[in-house]
Amino acid sequence: MNNVSHQSVQPPRAEPAPARLRRFASMMYEGVLLFGVVFLAGYAFDTLTQSRHGLTLRHTRQALLFVAIGVYFILCWRRSGQTLPMKAWNIRLVSATGGPLTMKQMLIRYVCMWVLPAAGAFVVWMLAEMVAWPSVLMLIVAAPFAVFIPTIFTADQQFWHDKMAGTLLVSTPA
Repeated sequence: MNNVSHQSVQPPRAEPAPARLRRFASMMYEGVLLFGVVFLAGYAFDTLTQSRHGLTLRHTRQALLFVAIGVYFILCWRRSGQTLPMKAWNIRLVSATGGPLTMKQMLIRYVCMWVLPAAGAFVVWMLAEMVAWPSVLMLIVAAPFAVFIPTIFTADQQFWHDKMAGTLLVSTPA
C-alpha cells in the first residue's frame, strides 16, 4: 500500500450561499483590516522611496497597494479559504468543483473582484462630469458595493468574480 494522498475531486458543496447581509458585514470588517494592510504597505513604500507626499510616484504606489492587498487575500484564501472577517461571519471560499483552490482561481477572483467597483467608480465620475457638480464624487463610497448587483439576478446569489474564477462562497457552521 503506498502513501499517495487520496484527495480526489469531490462534488460541489451543498452548503448554502451566505446571506447578502453577512457578506456585507464581512466586507465592512474586511475594510477595517485592509486599512492596516494599506497603511503598512504605504509606510514601507514611503520609507523606501523617501516620499514626502501621497502623490509622489502615485501610479507606482497604487500598483504596490494592489499587489499588497492581493497578497493579503491570496495568503488567507490559500491557507484556509477564509480571511479573518470571513471566519468571524462563518463564510468560506471553496472551489466550485469541490477540489482545493488553485492559484489560478485565487488570482482570477482577486483581479475580477475589482471590475465592478471600478465600473461603479467610473459611473460616479461620469455622472459628476455630466452634471458639473464635483460634490457628486462623494458617491464614490458606494462603488465597492457594485459587487452585490449580480447577486440579485442569479439563483445561487454568488458574486460575479466567483463565477469567473470557478469558486463559491459557502456558509460554514458557527
